[in-house]
This record gives sequence, C-alpha cells and structure tokens, in this order.
Amino acid sequence: MSSPKINLESLEKSHWSSTDKRNAALAIEFVQLMMNDHNFDEMTRRYAGQPYQQHNRNIANGIEGVVNTVSNLVKNAPEFSYDVKHVYVDGDYVILHSHATLKAKHRGDDTQGLNIVDTWKVVDGRLVEHWDAVQGISFSMRLYALMTGGQIRNGNGVF
Repeated sequence: MSSPKINLESLEKSHWSSTDKRNAALAIEFVQLMMNDHNFDEMTRRYAGQPYQQHNRNIANGIEGVVNTVSNLVKNAPEFSYDVKHVYVDGDYVILHSHATLKAKHRGDDTQGLNIVDTWKVVDGRLVEHWDAVQGISFSMRLYALMTGGQIRNGNGVF
C-alpha cells in the first residue's frame, strides 16, 4: 500500500513570504516522513541530537520520543496516516490542521479517526518545539484517547 502524499502547493497561501513557505515545507516534510511514510530511521538521522521540545504530555522530549510513540502506533495500525487539510504560518510558528486515520479505508471519511492541530516553532530553519490538540472523532478513537491519555512523559507543560 502506498503512503498518502501531502501536496504543499495546494495548501500554500498567496500572502506567504519565502520564509513562510520554507517554514511550512519543514512541517510538511516532517509529517510526510513520520506520519505517512513511517520512515523512522530517516527521522532519527535528520533530527538526532537537535533540540525538540515536546508539549504533548504523553510523548517524551526529543525526536526519540516522537519516533517511539508513532512507531509503536504504526505496529498496531500500519495504515496510519495524516491528511493535512490546512496550513497556517505565523512568523516562527507553523500550524497544521489534519485528519489522521488508522485505516486506509477511513481516509476521507470525516466520521472516523482523529482531528489534530499541530503547532511547531521554527528557529534557524529547524523545528524545535511542538504542541498539539487531538480530538477523537469516532467512538473508538475517543475511547483510545481516554485509555492512553494518562501517562505524563515530559515536564514541559501543555502551553
């Protein structure tokens, strides 16, 4: 099964500066490699040793925390993917609004999966900080969030 491809050009805004476009491309590339391609080795290679502060309390700090969390999810849901619906850029911040699904057959079905808003801070051309808000859409995703939402793996706070 092929992984979905994010088309940044179709999401780009006409008022974006060249810096806005570069920052948006960084976030899109991150999501494509991690969430759609599941290329965890490449993510680790690119981001190892770089600062990456995580504000999702269920994910450990650093790229290792994200890779560990998503790779464990993909073991149980190998068709997991992100369909990026909107990209917003505000200075050093890039925000993606996405529909995540666990199964390929649920892609495009807005009654399934997760509604996710991710925010990254970009400093010197690097994604250095991440926040997210995750809403389960289907009953099973709301139940999953309830069962997995309790363990705190970093002390950064949600704001």
